Amino acid sequence: MDFHVTLDGRGDRSTRIYRQLLEAILDGRLRPGERVPPTRELGERLGVARNTVAVAYDRLTAEGFLVGRVGAGTYVYSDGDRPRSRQAPAGADVRPRATWAAAAEPERDTASGLPYDFSAGVPDVGLFPFGTWRRLLRPEAARADYGDPSGLPELREAIARHVGVSRSVRADTDDVLVTQGAQQALDLVCRVLVEPGECVAVEDPGYPLARALFRSHGARVVGVPVDGEGLVVDALPPSARLVYTTPSHQFPLGTPMSLRRRTALLDWARRHGAVVVEDDYDSEFRYSDRPLEPLQSLDRAGRVVYVGSFSKTLLPTLRLGFLVAPASLRPALRAAKQLTDWHGDPIAQAALARFIDEGLLARHIRRATRVYAARHARITAALRDDFARWLEVVPSAAGIHLAARTRCDPDEVVGVARSRGVAIRALSSFSPEVHFGLVIGFGAIPVDRIDDGLRLLAGSFPQS
Repeated sequence: MDFHVTLDGRGDRSTRIYRQLLEAILDGRLRPGERVPPTRELGERLGVARNTVAVAYDRLTAEGFLVGRVGAGTYVYSDGDRPRSRQAPAGADVRPRATWAAAAEPERDTASGLPYDFSAGVPDVGLFPFGTWRRLLRPEAARADYGDPSGLPELREAIARHVGVSRSVRADTDDVLVTQGAQQALDLVCRVLVEPGECVAVEDPGYPLARALFRSHGARVVGVPVDGEGLVVDALPPSARLVYTTPSHQFPLGTPMSLRRRTALLDWARRHGAVVVEDDYDSEFRYSDRPLEPLQSLDRAGRVVYVGSFSKTLLPTLRLGFLVAPASLRPALRAAKQLTDWHGDPIAQAALARFIDEGLLARHIRRATRVYAARHARITAALRDDFARWLEVVPSAAGIHLAARTRCDPDEVVGVARSRGVAIRALSSFSPEVHFGLVIGFGAIPVDRIDDGLRLLAGSFPQS
């Protein structure tokens, strides 16, 4: 093996070789049973006499760390305790800023190991056309130089055309900035718009990672209630610099924002000099009703930043999203994108551009919508018929999850359900103010498991 040894520093050379080999054995870089270089070979590599290396080897052999095998070489001793893993220094005196010191470690969703997974926001990986995607991935799309922070022009053009046709978004190629998912889009918008201490209004209940992201930039985050028409505009704080909303399919309740409320929100933003971030995260999947016009297409004052993602329509692991911003924000957003990660994966971006241009995205969405519609219908019917004494379904006609308000403590139900192999979330995990409710996803669970999963879920409610 090629083992690195440095002879810089004090002490004789044999001692320095000894100490570095010992450290490598103790921290696991040299594993039990692994062969070390012959003394002559290591000596030549280091520019020292063979005997200098032999002295270090002899000392390690005497201490039991190395063992010589006649005719085979010298090996790390393989008996005894397993070496400790190699770790970076603890850095006891190094501390993050106060905002990050108080931040919780990112949650790891453990639901995927359960047989009945009703997690929200998780698409069906089995629907993704892996064969087609592999055909579209072409290494020649890689570049030897740094790319445009806005993304590949052909992808931006394809996205502008796609959202223009499917969602009536008003955009051309220059209006689109490709991001690594919606989360990066929100980060960029906050970077260029919000000063520390300024107010950002978010829906309550709402998307927890958006709330956490705005706070990480030093914003004062204020929750605004949601009713049957969407975000309650009259409850918006007058000082809000930014308003984050999910009007097409409110997350997590699922209700769409009414046209009256959309008009009121745009008028409020104009009067208060605020920017509205419209997160259209999964409205491609619709099961009834004609979708309302996005805020972006209704906006005439240039107050809306439209954020989209392919995490639900395709796969979260692709990390592909985008934003459409007013022209006045584009230079700053491009600069922020360049400072954070410069550009994304050109091979994946080129593949997605071809995927859209060849009509494959539209075909995939139609197919996935049929699958999700069947799951949505089955779950909605079961909840209304078999769960009526415990909960009330919140009307929803899009996306890959739905919500229900409960008449009992949902946290206890979630705990019992998990013990029975059913993954589900309480509405309280999306808001400290909303206590009674469940959020039920249907992207990750096959249709043939829904009935058994719901039966186990029903058994998790109080039976008396």
